[in-house]
Amino acid sequence: MKRTVIKIDESRCTGCGACVKGCHEGVLQVIDGKARVVNETCCDGLGACIGSCPAGALTLEEREAEPYKEQSCCNIPSQVRQFPIQLRLVNPNAPFLKNMDLVLAADCTAFVYSHFHHQFMQNNSIVIACPKLDSSIELYIEKLTAMIDDTAINSLTVIMMEVPCCGGLWHIAQRAQANAERKIPIRKVIVGVDGEVKG
Repeated sequence: MKRTVIKIDESRCTGCGACVKGCHEGVLQVIDGKARVVNETCCDGLGACIGSCPAGALTLEEREAEPYKEQSCCNIPSQVRQFPIQLRLVNPNAPFLKNMDLVLAADCTAFVYSHFHHQFMQNNSIVIACPKLDSSIELYIEKLTAMIDDTAINSLTVIMMEVPCCGGLWHIAQRAQANAERKIPIRKVIVGVDGEVKG
């Protein structure tokens, strides 16, 4: 059906994230430094986000789009694929880890970054830990090493807050990779205390 939805001019977008805060429907998100439409069915076409963009990168356009689903926007399903998720409790040989992309997230990140489930958890397995409060650092390194070598995870994304204590999570991942016989891609994502992804 034809309806009015938001359009983003990527050439003008600076990735500041102001539009994300201006959209109360959860339609927009900053990914790889640019604003993106991540949930078009929730775009009501009213353009409340347009005035929040300092670069003028947002406009409305009428085009073919899925019907607007207000109810679906209020009931966004969890993307958790397994339980438990606390690294201390997860068996490193659990079947839900086999040949999966793994997210290792600091405990705080999912509470601070509002689009955590949508951006980081779809089709991924997840474990969480806190390098400051947890006392099982060596155990965590052993478990991650086993996940890399024995359970054959495909990749590891470490999501941490921009605060100094979170650096320990990256250290744990690097030590596990150094101890492992297999080498896999490891990526770092920093979440700011303002709720924005910094890199």
